[in-house]
Amino acid sequence: MDDDRNILTSVSMALEAEGFRVRTYGDGSEALRGLSVTPADLLVLDIKMPRMDGMELLGRLRETSNVPVIFLTSKDEEVDEVIGLRMGADDYITKPFSQRLLIERIRALLRREKVSKDEVAPGGEAPIRRGDLLLDPARHLCHWKNEPVNLTVTEFLILKALAQRPGHVKNRDQLMDAAYGEHIYVDDRTIDSHIKRLRKKFKQVDDDFAQIETLYGVGYRYRDA
Repeated sequence: MDDDRNILTSVSMALEAEGFRVRTYGDGSEALRGLSVTPADLLVLDIKMPRMDGMELLGRLRETSNVPVIFLTSKDEEVDEVIGLRMGADDYITKPFSQRLLIERIRALLRREKVSKDEVAPGGEAPIRRGDLLLDPARHLCHWKNEPVNLTVTEFLILKALAQRPGHVKNRDQLMDAAYGEHIYVDDRTIDSHIKRLRKKFKQVDDDFAQIETLYGVGYRYRDA
């Protein structure tokens, strides 16, 4: 979704050439109406769109959906990038961008989504219990003190990487690999923003939540007991 028709046309043609089915929208309101009728597997949003910008659209979508979202931003929109990630975007790409990079990021997000769904089958990963935390990878469910915590795929994978080895420090590169795959690079602040959003979601359930610890200059860990 982008208000620049040239970008819409060139990106949609490139994606269709790679075998993707593509729908395009020129503004956020049109997109929200279309997605309410026909949901998508993944969204590519521009922050600046007429009638309803990308931030507002993402906020509306996150009320009911965890569909993977990639933001397109300009070089002077660093603040918007961070806000977008904290609101629940999975990734962002700065314009001007390589169409090949966009396609690789899309494939990476769709692969993670497929793995998450495939784990529903018998023999999927066993639930992870850490005190008041319950993570069920097979059903992509998270509970804290028996209350559900609604996480995006990226947030879930980061939390899972931390909770699998409580007390052990994970640096940003390790969390990046866990969430995006070994061959996808994202900026450090992307991981920091996902961590902040994770904390915010748990604090909405429990004001005293403090299990995700920051070790400045090192990384993050899930507090042991």
